[in-house]
Amino acid sequence: MQTELELRGVRVCKGWLDPAAQAAMLADIRAVAAAAPLFSPETRWGKPMSVAMTSAGKYGWYSDRRGYRYERRHPSGVDWPPIPASVLAVWRALAPEAPGPDCCLVNFYRDGARMGLHQDRDEADFTWPVVSISLGDAALFRVGNVERGGKTESVWLESGDVCVIGGAARLAHHGIDRIRFGSSSLLSDGGRINLTLRVVD
Repeated sequence: MQTELELRGVRVCKGWLDPAAQAAMLADIRAVAAAAPLFSPETRWGKPMSVAMTSAGKYGWYSDRRGYRYERRHPSGVDWPPIPASVLAVWRALAPEAPGPDCCLVNFYRDGARMGLHQDRDEADFTWPVVSISLGDAALFRVGNVERGGKTESVWLESGDVCVIGGAARLAHHGIDRIRFGSSSLLSDGGRINLTLRVVD
């Protein structure tokens, strides 16, 4: 059943994708990863990230010692595959006023993976929202403030949930504290996939 809540300005659409839609989207994302394999980036400080990632669309998000940025090609040199239609449909439904996304970042969380509090600010225009789709194991999503520090609030995101980070919350710090490994049967070996759609240019 679909319900909706707001977490410090972030719109959280619970149960947006039903089980059949989740399975179909997972198949589409597996095809993306076959064309542009998952890789393990490092932070600008040289520390390996605990998530594996790839991308689809005009750009892919990338991180290494040179910093955080968008790149037009996968580290192997191949072009990023197109964003699947199943994913674009979610964007059109929840961000109808926005132009089409330039990037779909795919993050894969294994057991123990997390994502520290951060801002999505490598894009040219913060007018447009970021749309985030959760598939697989539940994840504890934490949202803070535009300025670093201060109070935060958290909610468990489950498979099929979608978040819209826009408006006053567009530059809010947010992250994933932990996943509840094995809480979903969508991925046979466990883990969580997060799809983040962004207008880059």
